[in-house]
Amino acid sequence: QVQLVESGGGLVQPGNSLRLSCAASGFTFSGVGMGWIRQAPGKDLEWVSGISSDASGITYAHSVQGRFTISRDNAKNTVYLQIDSLKPEDAAVYMCAKGRYRVVGTSLLHYDYWGQGTQVTVSS
Repeated sequence: QVQLVESGGGLVQPGNSLRLSCAASGFTFSGVGMGWIRQAPGKDLEWVSGISSDASGITYAHSVQGRFTISRDNAKNTVYLQIDSLKPEDAAVYMCAKGRYRVVGTSLLHYDYWGQGTQVTVSS
């Protein structure tokens, strides 16, 4: 079965960086796009970033453009999210998501599984 296990979250000060990782199994990782989704307390799920199966297509939500970098290693079945210049509004549970297609997904509808997530807390 599909398994997505995130890691790398934690408590960081505003302006600092984090690198999140997601280990995937149970499907052909190199055959689908992947993405990251987040959910802040009391808010809806928010799509953050997506990457196509071969990493040729990458896109970001406007709110994170220029600060977040998504990447993947198909040899390791792992997708990453580098988060720089963290802001308090970035605090959320971050979940990686399996895409339905090879191309990059740009909304929640383009993903069919996501993991339990890793908590990112931003506080001074």
